[in-house]
Amino acid sequence: MRHLIDPTDLSMQELDEVINLALDIIDNREKYSEACKGKKLATLFYEPSTRTRLSFTAAMLELGGTVLGFSDAKSSSVAKGETCADTTKVISCFADIIAMRHFEEGAALVAAQNATVPIINAGDGSHSHPTQTLTDLLTIKREIGRFDNLTIGFCGDLRFGRTVHSLIKAMSRYEGVKVVLIAPDQLRLPGYMKHEVCEKNNVPYIEVSSMEEVMGDLDVLYMTRVQKERFLDEDEFDRLKDSFILDSSKLKNARPEMRILHPLPRVNEITVDVDADPRAAYFRQVENGKFVRMALIMKLLEWAKDDSKTIDLIPEDAIRNEYVCHNKRCISNMENVDSLFRPATDKPGKFRCVYCESKAKL
Repeated sequence: MRHLIDPTDLSMQELDEVINLALDIIDNREKYSEACKGKKLATLFYEPSTRTRLSFTAAMLELGGTVLGFSDAKSSSVAKGETCADTTKVISCFADIIAMRHFEEGAALVAAQNATVPIINAGDGSHSHPTQTLTDLLTIKREIGRFDNLTIGFCGDLRFGRTVHSLIKAMSRYEGVKVVLIAPDQLRLPGYMKHEVCEKNNVPYIEVSSMEEVMGDLDVLYMTRVQKERFLDEDEFDRLKDSFILDSSKLKNARPEMRILHPLPRVNEITVDVDADPRAAYFRQVENGKFVRMALIMKLLEWAKDDSKTIDLIPEDAIRNEYVCHNKRCISNMENVDSLFRPATDKPGKFRCVYCESKAKL
């Protein structure tokens, strides 16, 4: 069975297939109006969502399929104590493909280990959000026309932002990409991401404390909000939430061809006066999300019939049940699943959790 848990689960060829199919859907929407007739998508959203859940729903309906599921964990059997694994086994009996958003990091991987239909990770805690990454890539393709030789600035919450982590992973595979990290010290990109993604793939990166000093160098500015729900300390959130705000005055040195992306929802990190700027692509980005999810649903259903497309979910060098993850939000600390760790390439002799990439508890 083939799933999408991490943005790098897709090979470069497969990624091209998804993007090219999305582009064809945009140009020939009627052609695909019954592509998934008779198929059912289950949307299992244990965490609040507007854009992602409705985007998946709209995508399947426009393909001629149907949708079932829930948008609140309290309305599901999880309120009775049902595990993610058991829920997945049950829903696999009712649907042909599942899109899951979960507050437990690594939940999508556990779901994939137990499903008999394709699983799409629609966001697991602050870990990964691969379909947002596909949305971002389609937007970059349509707005700029290429993925290589780009300088991308990531601004805001780079520590907890799953959309940032996912997009950096995806872009690290293209030639000539440079990364600019714009964040306060408390919200800098985690060290393991800098090492295992940027340094390991020879992606140059710099860290700066203001967007003005690099604005003229950017092809893409990827804005994010400071996510209150990811903070354990509310006072720290209140102190940092207004750290980086984009307004029209900060765009005076930006290139005309530069584009501004944002996964949304926006709070106050982009002022409304920016919306009218032709460089602001974030609302066009939303619609791209529907098209790329249509393409992904079609491809995963196609690949489900092809045994050669099956990939290993667990790394060959994974160590089982010898270490404990220090991340309280990891599914290995919240449900009865095997702990899984792999050697950490950034810290010789140390190990990282397969579910959430956090360090082993000493």
